[in-house]
Amino acid sequence: MHTMKGHAMPSHTLPARAPRIALAPVAALALLGLPGSWVHAQGSDHDAHHTETPAASGDSTQDLSEGEVTRSDARSGKITLRHGELKNLAMPPMTMVFTLRDPAQAATFKPGDKVRFRAERVKGVFVVTHIEPLR
Repeated sequence: MHTMKGHAMPSHTLPARAPRIALAPVAALALLGLPGSWVHAQGSDHDAHHTETPAASGDSTQDLSEGEVTRSDARSGKITLRHGELKNLAMPPMTMVFTLRDPAQAATFKPGDKVRFRAERVKGVFVVTHIEPLR
């Protein structure tokens, strides 16, 4: 039995504030935006200051940028690159996730590999249309 202001209450009856306390951690997480996916940053953070670029016709190697592989995921066909300026996208140096036009290429690269690549924005997604080891 619990007591409230000198009155005995059965243990199955709790004060009205108990459910609100239990929801406080859930509300805090919702306000923080957790668990936000880092993948969504690819589409939202960059969209504001980059325009759509046409897909490359063929394997154009003009304007290749240099970068370093920080992660490669063959299952998803994505690669994370720490790259220099991407002139064709007017993008400053940063680390970001790209979709590979040829997902099988993910298996050929490992963290630490230096690469030259070209990325395009295709239907709002940043796609590596050409990638090669830096020699």
